[in-house]
Amino acid sequence: MGHLPPAEKLPLAVRKNVRDEYEHNKADLEKQLSELLGETWTIDITPNAIWPYHNDGYAKESLGSCIKSYIEGAIYQFKYLTQRYGSADLAKEINAICHAHVLTLDVEETSPPRFSYGGCDVLDGKFRILFVEQCLGTNIDYACGEDNLFKALNVAPEPADRPMSFLTRLGIRTDYDPTIAETRHSIAELMGKSDDEVKLSPNFEESFAKLQAESKKKGNSVREDWEKNLGDFTKKYFEALAYHMKYIKVGEDDMIQEGFNEAVDKNEMAFRIVDKLSDKDASYNEAVIEDGILYLQCKPETWGVNIDYVAQKLMDLL
Repeated sequence: MGHLPPAEKLPLAVRKNVRDEYEHNKADLEKQLSELLGETWTIDITPNAIWPYHNDGYAKESLGSCIKSYIEGAIYQFKYLTQRYGSADLAKEINAICHAHVLTLDVEETSPPRFSYGGCDVLDGKFRILFVEQCLGTNIDYACGEDNLFKALNVAPEPADRPMSFLTRLGIRTDYDPTIAETRHSIAELMGKSDDEVKLSPNFEESFAKLQAESKKKGNSVREDWEKNLGDFTKKYFEALAYHMKYIKVGEDDMIQEGFNEAVDKNEMAFRIVDKLSDKDASYNEAVIEDGILYLQCKPETWGVNIDYVAQKLMDLL
């Protein structure tokens, strides 16, 4: 679907509204956006190109107000989400993915439309607020809501030096990093060691590559939300290990603790995704010890399934 031709000249009342509501406020809106994201951002919107889509709605007489509302809606969502997910981290993500640091407004050209009324995406490093052709001015505040924004950031092209995907990085920061130290402390305490002596290796990038490859296979069984949950599920595998260590009394029985520490003499617990499990009787996951490292592992197609049982045969390994 192509663009409609831009209006050669807007009606006087519409031009006045564009001047008063959009053009007079543009610099302040750019300032708000730049201060929020910590980089210099500009707004690049051509009112004459937007007006032909008014469809006798809000934008027909109040085009400037309509454009301003879209920008304010995006700023509000950016502010809300940066506060919710960590202002510095999310702002850095937005700045890196939207590397042109330009906000614009355009019609959704994908057919069928990706959104009911409006949404957003990233094109050539520019952040685009989008409206469906017949819906200019409808549900403005939701165009850049969390679902739309995060999906746009996740599918946008990224610099080669940025690992994994936006959703995976976000999930690790919000669901793994804040509490994994508690899990490590629990495991270290059961081993009779200090936290600094014990290492948990999540191997996120290797797991991401395995799951990404599996998810592209026809008829695969990988969860649709695997990217967002990689951090959380990896933490749950380590939590399951701590549970089973406690269950077999690693922290209470000196003989069992000694046997565990001798077997896992590198003091390292790692998670990994493998093509094939070692135990022919294991259906979903297992724990194995190799070269003094305890590995919690599963196959790509069973990632996230029956996590709690990953170390159920731990005593047999000692």
